[in-house]
Amino acid sequence: MTIPRLLYVTGLPRAGSTLLCQLLDLHPAIDSSGHSSPLCPLLMQLRYHWSDNEFLLAQLDAEFDRTYARLLGAWRGFIHGWIGESECSWVVDKNRGWLSQIDTVQAVDPDFRMLVCIRELGQIVGSIEAQHAKTRLLDFPDHLAHLSRYARADKLLASDGLIGTPLKAIEALQDVPAHWQQQLYYVIFEELMQQPLEVMMNIHRWLDLKSEPFNPQQLPVKLHESDSHYRYKYPHRTFTQIQPPALHFVPPRIAQELVVHFGDFYRTFYPGLLP
Repeated sequence: MTIPRLLYVTGLPRAGSTLLCQLLDLHPAIDSSGHSSPLCPLLMQLRYHWSDNEFLLAQLDAEFDRTYARLLGAWRGFIHGWIGESECSWVVDKNRGWLSQIDTVQAVDPDFRMLVCIRELGQIVGSIEAQHAKTRLLDFPDHLAHLSRYARADKLLASDGLIGTPLKAIEALQDVPAHWQQQLYYVIFEELMQQPLEVMMNIHRWLDLKSEPFNPQQLPVKLHESDSHYRYKYPHRTFTQIQPPALHFVPPRIAQELVVHFGDFYRTFYPGLLP
């Protein structure tokens, strides 16, 4: 019986992770529900709880190596219990939280594979603004509806903002060991939309899988992910065709400041947009 492995899908919001999971599911060796998974926060909550458990701390005092090995086995056992029913080689787990937990991921799963979704920052902001224009009578989860476009972008890109938090985690990936970086694969939104067959073929090869052709204009669609917990500000819809979206309008002042403040990001992923 094949023991499935976890394929971590993470990255920036509005950067194509829903489409990526839809395309990953087309491969017979990959099990991808397409939904955002609670596995990452569940494991983090477990760590918080057992780190404060007095009985566990006493056991660590008495038999650290044995007790710590039990924790490692329990963590891996939880993951296996979560995905073990799958008959596929890989099971996709999508959550932006994996980005900031890469040290823990590597400790538990040394041969991990993580797909990181990237998109030009102005178009992420523009995508959010376009959706807000359709839902102005509903506030954001972090109460940004009353702000100006500029102030809202500032909040979204702050270090604790919806875009800023994973962006900081992506910037921090340059500091991890080189062999970890080889276990990361950056999926550029614009390339995925324009060359889906080539991008997916490269991902399959990176996972040591035989490439599976598909028709980008005839895609199966599962029930879409519930958006109610995002108050319909960040929809996750799937479609039967891949059609590159129209460019969103981004005020020049915002576009200019993005390049100035996030120069490392643009130098790495979008050098052609630098002045």
